[in-house]
Amino acid sequence: MDDSKNKKIRYSVIAPVFNEIEGLQEFYTVLSTVMNTLNEPWELLLVDDGSQDGSRELIWQLAEHDRRIVPLIFSRNFGHQIAVTAGMDHASGEAIIIIDSDLQDPPQVIPELIAKWKEGFEVVYAVRREREGETWFKRTTAALFYRLIDRITDVRIPLDTGDFRLIDRSVLQTLNSMREKQRFLRGMSAWVGFNQIGVLYDRKSRFAGKSKYPFKKMLKLALNAVTGFSSLPLQLAEYTGVFLLFSSLIYGIMWIAFAAAGRSFLPGQALTILTILLVGGAICLFLGIIGEYISRIYEEAKARPLYILRETPKTLHSRSRNDKN
Repeated sequence: MDDSKNKKIRYSVIAPVFNEIEGLQEFYTVLSTVMNTLNEPWELLLVDDGSQDGSRELIWQLAEHDRRIVPLIFSRNFGHQIAVTAGMDHASGEAIIIIDSDLQDPPQVIPELIAKWKEGFEVVYAVRREREGETWFKRTTAALFYRLIDRITDVRIPLDTGDFRLIDRSVLQTLNSMREKQRFLRGMSAWVGFNQIGVLYDRKSRFAGKSKYPFKKMLKLALNAVTGFSSLPLQLAEYTGVFLLFSSLIYGIMWIAFAAAGRSFLPGQALTILTILLVGGAICLFLGIIGEYISRIYEEAKARPLYILRETPKTLHSRSRNDKN
């Protein structure tokens, strides 16, 4: 009899699956080997994101032979970030590990993440040191993506990190309360705070199959990151309006100065250009003001918590009681 379900789950591993039939068995073999060395209870949540290649059937087969596998089967393809979210909703472990099922993120790194968690860190993210098997274009655009996000977003998102990470149960509960539909999980986990640290690792080539994150999906993820954690796009119109109005002021002063000196300044065009600058600047400024209001509406619609408490008087009372015991 398998008593694994009678034990308190220590680790929940979430692995989204989308058309990974060629490498899913190997992923399960490698991951289970690594997790078994921990000698602690664990579960594997395999989230099928609308696969059409037989991955769904293989997930069920694996679950029949290993009761630690929790199959979560989508009715269609909802996307990687939603698949991870579904796993987070159903995870029951004290520590939750998010990892891709294509073996690019090596399961052998998981014990390092767990070691940092046991030191007291509540978010342990994996930082890519090397990226094997990727084209120059992929590496370059990825590097630009992470640095652009770092510059323009309102929170500090660690460079060269993906969703491969470990999060504590307390962090999971906060993330699960954030139900926004356009999700950027690595930004959300940075936004919630808590004690965080990175672990360096070398990202491997895919074991089999093709990348499920082509340029189009990467661009969509970048847009979600920018619009979800920065109001800069809405403020651009306001900045443009201020620039045009300032330009029109300088232009008007030059026009008056030339007229006072009895010289013509762009004859036949001066008034037209000045009018365009003034009207264009006013329009952009008002669009920017409207954008500020839209930004506030968007922030309210996301319904993120106003603050997050790590500890409360109840927590301290519980801790002192445990110390006495």
